[in-house]
Amino acid sequence: MQSPHPSLPTTTAPKDIEWRLPRHARSVGRARELFREQAASWGLPQELTDTAELLLSELMTNAYRHAKVPAGREIWARCVVTDDRVRVTVTDASDTLPTPGTASVYAESGRGLALVAALADDWGAGRRGSGIGKELWFELTLGTA
Repeated sequence: MQSPHPSLPTTTAPKDIEWRLPRHARSVGRARELFREQAASWGLPQELTDTAELLLSELMTNAYRHAKVPAGREIWARCVVTDDRVRVTVTDASDTLPTPGTASVYAESGRGLALVAALADDWGAGRRGSGIGKELWFELTLGTA
């Protein structure tokens, strides 16, 4: 970006943001809303934004439903955009790693991680290197969503 005033430095918006939300059902929709707004401000392609929003929703839902932790613990969602990819990470305070299951045809849930695995270019889960809990993440390559 060229500064209109040559003596002033040029700044660009950071492409790394984190949201800390309560472990509550409403936080899933709030995370989607925050992500959509941020993706638009960064100018991310709509198809990539739609896919990332869907996968973020799945990881947030898992954290809300399955992270059985003391009251007051938060779910953290972080998005980092580099030159060639978008990485979204969801962290919760539970040390229990997810175990992908097979949902029956009539089940109303249980397909989230399968969806992440099918749509993401890469994904994973692990215990946090520092602190309590675990993190799940996915990556989408810019231009291929």
